[in-house]
Amino acid sequence: MRQHQLDPAAIEAEIARIRSLALDALRRRWRVVFGRTPPAGLSKHMLGRMIACRLQEQAFGGLDRESLTFLDGLARHRGSPRRRLKPGTVLLRDYQGQRHTVTVAPDGFDWQGTTYASLSAIARAITGTAWSGPRFFALAPRNGTSARGNNKRSVRGDRNGSQLARGSNKASLPLETVSPA
Repeated sequence: MRQHQLDPAAIEAEIARIRSLALDALRRRWRVVFGRTPPAGLSKHMLGRMIACRLQEQAFGGLDRESLTFLDGLARHRGSPRRRLKPGTVLLRDYQGQRHTVTVAPDGFDWQGTTYASLSAIARAITGTAWSGPRFFALAPRNGTSARGNNKRSVRGDRNGSQLARGSNKASLPLETVSPA
């Protein structure tokens, strides 16, 4: 995006002025800044924030191509990309009284001396039934809730035997994960 070098203090003053505008004045300003009528459902607060963002973008530059591509991917796929675990990360899962240790490798996941292409294959080998590997190892949401947002589980572990991360004070993380340094 093109860049106009302006005084940061002037931009800050303009943003403060935008915050004080009435709704109809913000709508007029939107037309000037964006060249079209503002969406009908936007609140006064949101109109002001979006105008301020555009002013900062015009003054100081926009996002780089890599960031724009990443955000476009999020928008197209309606959510974050698959979590990528670093090689060397260790996942621990207690299942039916036995602790299972999985190490993330560059080419898959190591469990009991064998490299598997997916966590689902390991979950299937452990349980004997079809499981989502990310769900089995508490890396994916369960029952429509966030894997990190379920605060109803015990600090000692959930009913499926997942353990907390060492050194974590977050009772909501139901898996012990040790990342490489």
